[in-house]
Amino acid sequence: MSKSSKEIISKLGPLIGLILLIIVVSILNPSFLTISNIFNVLRQVSISAIIAFGMTFVILTGGIDLSVGSTLALTGAVAASLLAGGFDPILSMGIALILGLILGGINGVIITKGKVAPFIATLATMTVYRGLTLVYTNGKPISGLGDHASFQLFGKGYFLGIPIPVITTLITFGILYFILHKTTFGRRVYAVGGNEEAAKLSGINADRVKIAVYAISGFLAALSALILTSRLNSAQPTAGQSYELDAIAAVVLGGTSLNGGKGWIFGTLIGALIIGVLNNGMNLIGVSSFWQQVVKGIVILLAVLLDRKKSE
Repeated sequence: MSKSSKEIISKLGPLIGLILLIIVVSILNPSFLTISNIFNVLRQVSISAIIAFGMTFVILTGGIDLSVGSTLALTGAVAASLLAGGFDPILSMGIALILGLILGGINGVIITKGKVAPFIATLATMTVYRGLTLVYTNGKPISGLGDHASFQLFGKGYFLGIPIPVITTLITFGILYFILHKTTFGRRVYAVGGNEEAAKLSGINADRVKIAVYAISGFLAALSALILTSRLNSAQPTAGQSYELDAIAAVVLGGTSLNGGKGWIFGTLIGALIIGVLNNGMNLIGVSSFWQQVVKGIVILLAVLLDRKKSE
């Protein structure tokens, strides 16, 4: 078998896995394939998928971002407080997105200029951002966001019968796919992750690329925060806990190497769908929430072991 054929099969692996998972869940519980349930799965996946798209950029450079869940919580709280205070919904959403961009950029600066390992840097900012969220909200949910149609539609609305969060996810995917696979910046992301020293010798500013990918990750975490806050019509100070783990799992399940330099964002979308179908399927079948954690952990472990095997 040629190298190109192996690469194609490797890329199709997650998609085949998703199809098999859907078949198994559908056999165990036929109600899985109802239109309402499918839209429910896609709506739930939209939040984790958008975060995972940003995580893909980060992991492709050989990094990791553990702060995305805390970034989601903080930006969601800021947006909610502005809305509750009577701010224009578009302005409130814009401020939250800019804040997410800044928080992500701070991660990038700490990692590149401070020479701190991505795991340690984002573990620290995960704690800092969560603490700031608790301080900002005084540990209490923010509700009473008002009846702003534009904001309500963002998380709960439909367009031509399709949930707007699903449409937002697909548009985001299309833009990021183009950036990652069709632009010079995308090629630089792969180059930095593949061999940073070689990338520097070829004239690529690796630090700038890294700061940019962490900023993208923060921005997308904020976008997910807006969807979640709109859906709940409130902001919870505990929002986003463990979201970073689901995002990393989606990226790895999608075939992106934790070593950096290899992977594609379509695989991440499939990985997010696998996790969404797995969660929904286990709920429909009646699997205990405790056992669900065990199953998800085993799936993630198998994906990492497979990644290690491919890297050898």
